[in-house]
Amino acid sequence: MAKGLGKGLQAFFPEHSDEKQEQIEEISLKQIRPNPYQPRKNFSDEAISELSHSIQTHGVLQPITVRKSIKGYEIVVGERRFRAAQHAKLESIPAIVKEFNDDEMMELALIENLQREDLNPIEEGTAYQKLMSHLDVTQEQLAKRLGKSRPHIANHIRLLQLPTVVQQFISDGKLSMGHGRALLGLADKKKLSSLLEKVLHDKLSVRELEQLIQQLNDRVSRETKRRKINLSPFLKERQDILRSTLGTSVAIKPGKKKGKIEIDYFSEDDLDRILQILSVEEKQS
Repeated sequence: MAKGLGKGLQAFFPEHSDEKQEQIEEISLKQIRPNPYQPRKNFSDEAISELSHSIQTHGVLQPITVRKSIKGYEIVVGERRFRAAQHAKLESIPAIVKEFNDDEMMELALIENLQREDLNPIEEGTAYQKLMSHLDVTQEQLAKRLGKSRPHIANHIRLLQLPTVVQQFISDGKLSMGHGRALLGLADKKKLSSLLEKVLHDKLSVRELEQLIQQLNDRVSRETKRRKINLSPFLKERQDILRSTLGTSVAIKPGKKKGKIEIDYFSEDDLDRILQILSVEEKQS
């Protein structure tokens, strides 16, 4: 078991941990299908080739785990070994047949891959998100069960908020997890495309990207302040009235076809207070 995952798979599937009853069978590769819940999307051709060469020399040293399906078997654990066996032109592979329902199969596939610690950051974040959903646990609870820190899990899940193109760059290794976390802080999302081009072309480090994003965000902040100063006397007066009436910061932001009003609140109680004021004002009008 890899370090950092608490009690390991037995903590999740104690009923399947009795190794004494496991029997290894030789199963034809033609009868085996990949795991439909496999979290790893990218398999290194080089790694598969190296493992295939090892299998040709020493055989399959560790059996894969499968479950019976309507047609043959589905892989629960060991897809990389299965692919390498195909590459090595084997006709069969040693396997342990176990019974798992769909939820258990998905959870086991996710946890087994997390233990191997070779998922890319996007795959890892997706695995955490799926485990939280299927186990109905919080980030804190999942962190304790996996022996990870909550920030570690939270930082990976946050990457899933990035646009698909950025997630793909991270999956392909063109951008690091640090680059992704920095891009989450970009205020003006319209600048993302040109910023990505610069990062890749100039091979910016995470630190350089963070500094560039800070400069872009400061520029957005200055432009926003200038827009606030340019309010007409009419809108400035109405903004002051709202601030005085509601007892909080209010910003009127005019646009070409429509405008918007932003009202700050600091807690749920404060929000209720503001809503009560607005309700009274509406009834009086």
